[in-house]
Amino acid sequence: MDISIREHIINNFQGDDYNTLRKAIDESVKSQEEVTLPGLGVFFELIWENASQELKNELIEIIRKRVQKGLEKNL
Repeated sequence: MDISIREHIINNFQGDDYNTLRKAIDESVKSQEEVTLPGLGVFFELIWENASQELKNELIEIIRKRVQKGLEKNL
């Protein structure tokens, strides 16, 4: 049986409460390990699919500002 990374991540967290999800996200971001990127990507996809246009615009602006800040840091 083939299972996608997306399905695996969703199944792995299914039924978890707020605190468990929050801790998983906080630890993934804090660790800065590339192995956590697919999971964070799946979480972002879930947010994006269910976000209002206003929230999508806000997220894009946050990302745009942070990317710009990162570029300036490397110059």
